[in-house]
Amino acid sequence: MNRLLTGIVYGILGQVLSFLQLQGSIKYGWYTKYPIIILLSSIPASWFYLKSVEAFVYEFNGDIWPSRLIGFGIGIIVFGLMSFFLFNEAINLKTFICLILACGILGIQIFWK
Repeated sequence: MNRLLTGIVYGILGQVLSFLQLQGSIKYGWYTKYPIIILLSSIPASWFYLKSVEAFVYEFNGDIWPSRLIGFGIGIIVFGLMSFFLFNEAINLKTFICLILACGILGIQIFWK
């Protein structure tokens, strides 16, 4: 269970950095102003993703599918929350249902043994 939580935390950190790097760069023009900083932010984001996958693979006895599906679910939830809070994008019915489905994927992968 400790590895699972570690993987989730690393996954969230990787998704937050990626969101800021990609969507923030487009929204605020960071890439044209600070291209080196945007490119260098890939290094910690990649490290967080690697550590997240490593923790999930160990937690699930070497299986790689759970790491991919949990990472996908985390990514959808982080993206939805950050676009809502940082960019004031409304969560419509379609997006809300997708967020519920992402939570369902997480629940299946984490609790279905």
